[in-house]
Amino acid sequence: MAKLIVISGDERQEFELAAFNTLGRHPDNTIQILDRIISKEHAQIQRSGDGRYLLRDLRSLNGTFFRGERVGEQFLQDGDEVTMGSTRVLFVDRPSQQEPLHRVTIAPGLTESHIRQRIQASTGDFMPERQITDEKVLRRDYERLRIGHELARAVGSELDLERLLPKILDKAFELVGADRGAILLMDDKGEPIPRYVKTRNGKGDTNIVLSRTVMSEVTTNRAAVLSSDATMDSRFSGAHSIIMQGIRSTMTLPLLHGTDLLGLMHLDSLFTSNAFTEKDLQICLGMAAQAAIAIQNARLAIRIEKEARDRGQLSRLIPQSVVEQVLKGQLKIEKGGRLTELTMLFSDIRGFTTMSDGRPPEEVVNTLNEYFEVMVDVLFQYQGTLDKFVGDEIIGLFGAPIPLDDAPYKAVACAMMMMQGLAEFNRTRASEGLSAIRIGIGINTGSVITGSIGSTRALQYTAIGDAMNVASRLVNVASSGEVIISEDTYRFVADRIDATALPPVKVKGKADELKVYRVNGLMQRQMPSMSEWAGPTKA
Repeated sequence: MAKLIVISGDERQEFELAAFNTLGRHPDNTIQILDRIISKEHAQIQRSGDGRYLLRDLRSLNGTFFRGERVGEQFLQDGDEVTMGSTRVLFVDRPSQQEPLHRVTIAPGLTESHIRQRIQASTGDFMPERQITDEKVLRRDYERLRIGHELARAVGSELDLERLLPKILDKAFELVGADRGAILLMDDKGEPIPRYVKTRNGKGDTNIVLSRTVMSEVTTNRAAVLSSDATMDSRFSGAHSIIMQGIRSTMTLPLLHGTDLLGLMHLDSLFTSNAFTEKDLQICLGMAAQAAIAIQNARLAIRIEKEARDRGQLSRLIPQSVVEQVLKGQLKIEKGGRLTELTMLFSDIRGFTTMSDGRPPEEVVNTLNEYFEVMVDVLFQYQGTLDKFVGDEIIGLFGAPIPLDDAPYKAVACAMMMMQGLAEFNRTRASEGLSAIRIGIGINTGSVITGSIGSTRALQYTAIGDAMNVASRLVNVASSGEVIISEDTYRFVADRIDATALPPVKVKGKADELKVYRVNGLMQRQMPSMSEWAGPTKA
């Protein structure tokens, strides 16, 4: 599976690639990269008919660089690194292991009643050194213990499952004279699924048929199965899947982590009778225990990385308290929609196009990012959800994805605090000789459809409906420094705010004029004046 590893400073994220992928700063991209130097729609990566991936720069302002040179298009190979802004993007496309995995099957064998005795692994200890008289035995045991120690070192720090499983079988082949090996891991249903296959000759065209009898014995009794000669062993007299392959020796071990069965490791010899001894089984059981710990660590690392990635993505949209509910499964954000009454806040910078004229793009982007930091922090303080950025516009929702008590008032209070935060932001800008940013805010309350909209790979939580459209119109009614609310919002907060009724306004899409109000402040506390909210006026 091809994937991208996006490295920004100390942050590292992995994304599986679909047939078509977009990269950029805007959240609508398949892969969002929060780098101020990257364009909103910076690049595309598309899979061609021959399975290769083509990177295409979308005429980005600051470019896409491959091996130090700016590129327009570039076919990517495994290990290629691309630079976008201050972000490194690593392309990984390892050869698929799926083909040899399809050659591993589990065939019907004996039923439980046909097994004459339980097959238990011997746990005999190594002989004490003083009792060893044969130097060859001593050297053999030392070599096996050395390999077991090397396995612990090799897999101890490996957290990539795709690299871990080959290392485990490589060491197993060094340890015993196996011709073939396979690692199967349990799926969500508790069924063993082949995940990696190895043959001594390196060919992947050999079919490996595993006996259901042996598999059942290992999974049910959590015991290792050792057969000195499967074609002659009376315990497998009816296991046709083994006999038809002519296997002389097999060893199947459980991969146990505590009491949890993570999977199985199977080794077999096609030609050598008594290829595996009980001492081999003893050492391999120890190796299997080490392998199970490493596999569990790799799975935990994957889960932690996914949770961190999900938390990072969600925390850009909703308050941290809601993020934790989503990650714990207490709240699900799924594809689809439902009718919800909520309050919508639209904030827009006044004269942003004029303010941006003649300024370097990097400066414009930096200004927007700094402004968004201030506004979104306030939005989250009042339990609002970030719906999206549209250019310099911020859209916030109050009451979704989880119900919010007194959402209309919290939206109005948030708007007033945004004005106060902007005043502080503008004072800092004034001290640096920069012009003030002025905004207008529009708020409306009503019923809309909320939910995650998009494809199965890229969903965006949003709200759609007439009430949303009204809120977007009200922000255009608001002058610099004004917070304009609709009558539908005013009726929820009338007794708790200081507001002035304005002449009814005609907005696009509505036949009747709308009653609107300008918010002057909140009753509970003193608020800055409107002129202070608007920021200093540039001469």
